[in-house]
Amino acid sequence: MQATPREMFQRMQQRWLGHPTTFIGDLLADDVVIETPFAPLGRPTRFEGRQRFLEFAEPQRAALPVRFDACRTLAVHDTADPNTIVVEYELTGTNTTTSKQSTATFIGVLTIRDAQITLWREYQNTLAIIQALT
Repeated sequence: MQATPREMFQRMQQRWLGHPTTFIGDLLADDVVIETPFAPLGRPTRFEGRQRFLEFAEPQRAALPVRFDACRTLAVHDTADPNTIVVEYELTGTNTTTSKQSTATFIGVLTIRDAQITLWREYQNTLAIIQALT
């Protein structure tokens, strides 16, 4: 089944807002590249391959004391490559320890091939994330 990058981003959003243990692993190509250039110090900024990413991300996600409540798309920008979009979005979540709700903004570059994600480069507002977790 073919999918557009916009449809794939919608699937990602649905997963983020679904059950806390739901993750996007099945949406990733085996050779996916995931980059977070602004990751906090000590955290990886690049993963090559689905398995390598999931080995890191799944335990992190399971331990994250956050329930994602909303994901609002601010803008989607098409690129010269029909398989790539740039998306601006806000992710709102509730800290399950403190009950504090926070929103952080992100920019993502998403490339797909054969209905799977081959590149996800996410620019995170790390300060907002740190504040939400405290």
